[in-house]
Amino acid sequence: MNSKQQLKIAIIGAGAAGFFAAINCKEHHPDAEVCILEKTKKYLTKVSISGGGRCNVCNAETSISALSKAYPRGGKKLKKPFKVFSTNETMNWFQKRGVKLYTQDDQRVFPTTDDSQTIIDCFLREVRKKHIHLRLSHDVVAINKTAKGFKLEFKKDEIRSELFDKVIIASGGSPKRSGLEWLEGMGHKIVDPVPSLFTFNMPKEPIKELMGVVAPNAKVKIVGSKLESDGPVLITHWGMSGPAILRLSAFGARMLYEKEYTFEVLLNWVNVKAQEEIKERLMQLSADFPNKMIQNKKPYPLPERLWRYLIDRIGIPNDKKWDELGKKGINKLVNILSHDVYHVRGKTTFKEEFVTCGGVSLESINMETMESRSMQGLYFCGEVLDIDGVTGGYNFQAAWTTAFIASKIQ
Repeated sequence: MNSKQQLKIAIIGAGAAGFFAAINCKEHHPDAEVCILEKTKKYLTKVSISGGGRCNVCNAETSISALSKAYPRGGKKLKKPFKVFSTNETMNWFQKRGVKLYTQDDQRVFPTTDDSQTIIDCFLREVRKKHIHLRLSHDVVAINKTAKGFKLEFKKDEIRSELFDKVIIASGGSPKRSGLEWLEGMGHKIVDPVPSLFTFNMPKEPIKELMGVVAPNAKVKIVGSKLESDGPVLITHWGMSGPAILRLSAFGARMLYEKEYTFEVLLNWVNVKAQEEIKERLMQLSADFPNKMIQNKKPYPLPERLWRYLIDRIGIPNDKKWDELGKKGINKLVNILSHDVYHVRGKTTFKEEFVTCGGVSLESINMETMESRSMQGLYFCGEVLDIDGVTGGYNFQAAWTTAFIASKIQ
């Protein structure tokens, strides 16, 4: 490209990473012509549904070491990029553009409006202000490197092809490998995509009758593996969800796929490792409240419905008192509180938020620039990469970070 000519940059994909890359391209290269090319008629779809329509912008975690541990895939490789653009930079970026944010107790960050449209409006404002072209229904079917730059070929008949100097691919995750083959054909290694962030289906488990009940601090383990997670567990009408379950699904994504989503989970409802400690607590309760009915006097802060379900599960009558329980009854309670097993048979996507494990291998990318190692001038960002995080704003943070770095166009 002649240095006197205007730099022309194509961003493929009108999702969170695509918009963020486009806006920051104009910040870094004010004179460049920037085009967002989207194959569908929609844009910022995931931003719209994130956080139940509130848009979980990022997480408030500022420690790069702690932040990187929230990514089952890509965490270590993200450490250097996070030094360039992390959660503080994300919050500052939005606040400088008039988006007020707040942090929940669980460290998730949202706009104060609790409305994802606030984030969408911010992006659209920036796109208009910076004269970025948003072209919908522009399906890129091929990218060819030529002496004059990148020749992009489109599916649409009226525009066969167009030349660009630089290209940023922000096309999002693909549920199937076939959706990534065009990138493989350009010399990039592809890690087979499988679902991540899903809830557990338990079709034959009666615990589903407690739908809506939350165990506030449980430990969940995949039987026959070292995988475990703790935190809130939500009982749903199809099985189990909540942070502890979703974290397990993310870290165990590939293994659970190989098991065809048929496995067992072990629940420690009170998240106390030592059974002896639980036993001592139950015996003390029995001594302190001998005439209290077991169903009315809980040893741990479990929801009433869950507590009654558990004592019923081991056959303790509703009218039984603590001093009537006996050694055998105490041992049964210890076991149900710490080693309660459930059968999982399938999965359900979490709140329509589709996240994949897999994509373009980070081995194919220079993580300091997000540039392709096989094709100079081609950059990647967002979920098309083999990076995925647990819930809590981490996936968006990876999108913002990789998009910001790619937008520098080294």
